[in-house]
Amino acid sequence: MDASASSSSALLPKPSLAHAVIVGGGTMGADVALVLGRAGCRTVVVEPDAARRGKLDAYFGDGLATLGAAARRDCLSACASLDDIDWAATDLVIECVPEQLPIKQRLFADLVRRAKPETLLCSNSSSFPISAIGEGLATRERMLGLHFFMPAHLTPLVEVVLGAHSDPARGQALHEFMHRCGMVPVLVRKDLPGFLANRLQHALAREAFALIDAGIASPEDVDAAVRFGFGFRFLAAGPVLQRDHAGIDVHCAAAATMYPSLAANTVPARALSERVAAGKFGMKTGEGFYTWTPEAIAAERARYNDKLLAGLKLLADELPPIDGLDPQGKQQ
Repeated sequence: MDASASSSSALLPKPSLAHAVIVGGGTMGADVALVLGRAGCRTVVVEPDAARRGKLDAYFGDGLATLGAAARRDCLSACASLDDIDWAATDLVIECVPEQLPIKQRLFADLVRRAKPETLLCSNSSSFPISAIGEGLATRERMLGLHFFMPAHLTPLVEVVLGAHSDPARGQALHEFMHRCGMVPVLVRKDLPGFLANRLQHALAREAFALIDAGIASPEDVDAAVRFGFGFRFLAAGPVLQRDHAGIDVHCAAAATMYPSLAANTVPARALSERVAAGKFGMKTGEGFYTWTPEAIAAERARYNDKLLAGLKLLADELPPIDGLDPQGKQQ
């Protein structure tokens, strides 16, 4: 941590973080805005593209209504440029721009010049560490990763990631704020590639696609094994707690048997790389492991979101309450 970080803790923002700016009004940025708006945080989304910006008003209204927080619609707005922001009133900035490191680095250099010294500067990047995004910039102690998962307003987890120069006290304040937004924040103390959740997710995916490559299971059977087998239990207990349920001795013995034969690939599986080479990216191209028509995409997204909403209801008593609202966003 920078020597200046400890002394700068006096600039620690109030955990309430009442005014936020989100840079980027795409899918992720718009959904993160719903998370903040639901909790009563006044949030401005900066989106230069006029067509995309024009769709945000209806999206915010529909999204907050779905979350039972329609009364907080006036918390969210959009503008075209960073020049339109009241930087003196801004407590938190969340970057949701395309996953290109030079773009993010240029943005953060600009944010350092614009934002008051105590404003938290956060990146939603899923691949670039905050240390790389803020490299060489002043006030790196206030820069943190804040990684949401799609769809951000329906997936409770958010990762608060400390970079090499991040002030841990600021990280804790952001963690507390996310908790008050009704999210389930986890503190990642080192910005490794993939942070916490994506590392776990890709460890599973590596074995899944290795099994597909080897002809041991079909994509459909892999999906079924996860969704209706051990993945079904994850709603009730993570892998650590589940070991206590099942018996650590049993799982330790199973690990000794299986670990030597688990995939240890250092490159993506053929099942992935061959589809990428063929331009089969999934829904965005109409084919991936499954075939997608526009009608099928609409139906699948509706099914997917409905299941996530149902999951939120099941977990309602375990989710943090939202400032003045219950975990589903309804007025208390």
